[in-house]
Amino acid sequence: MTAEKAAVVTGAGSGLGRLITIALAEKGWRVAAAGRRLPPLEETAALAAAGSVIPVPTDVGDAASVGALFDAVSDRFGRLDLLVNNAGTGAPAGAVDELGPDGWQSIVATNLTGSYLCAHHAVRLMKAQRPQGGRIINNGSISAHAPRPRSVGYTVTKHAITGLTKSVSLDGRPYNIACGQIDIGNANTEMTGWIAAGAPQADGSVKKEPTFDPRLAADAVVFMAGLPLDANVQFLTITATTMPFIGRG
Repeated sequence: MTAEKAAVVTGAGSGLGRLITIALAEKGWRVAAAGRRLPPLEETAALAAAGSVIPVPTDVGDAASVGALFDAVSDRFGRLDLLVNNAGTGAPAGAVDELGPDGWQSIVATNLTGSYLCAHHAVRLMKAQRPQGGRIINNGSISAHAPRPRSVGYTVTKHAITGLTKSVSLDGRPYNIACGQIDIGNANTEMTGWIAAGAPQADGSVKKEPTFDPRLAADAVVFMAGLPLDANVQFLTITATTMPFIGRG
């Protein structure tokens, strides 16, 4: 890895996004850290090697804001080698009869529209630059495979991310653009802390579930990102070994 590699990580102000940003910076990447609020992004940058991370406040659900992010990346780095579509939310929770239209639109804007908008601009940059090409890694989730109770907004958008991954992977082939997806189950971050305390199960019970060190998920992203563009991890699933995913409940 050389210092010439440039990346964008969304949702970089906390949790997995922060850890992914720092892990990439440790491997010599220059990273544009994107997120809604500047102070957390500045905290992320302060934890990385000096000058390796630039904070770029961005609302991924807003087309103009995402356009400004990629303009800044082009101006600062001159090219883009990696996009990590990490920003996501599970709130508000609810079954299909409980989640209102405003809540639905809010989840879709962040999880799905945000990933589309970032991929839209990333692919345009990657096609135009010389040498041509780059890589996109989408954060899917175990919910891209199977739902938790009362999570219709999150589950539907994460299933849709799988479609985005496949479409970008196919459309990017002629331009040396690779696209893969990481599906993470029970990484112990701020967003998933409730899982260890007690998570709703399919049978209506609430049970504590095992979690794992989220730095392992960040390391997995770095591995995917470090491959040459003639190789691709199409889908990678990393979970707490004994979480209730494989099997019946």
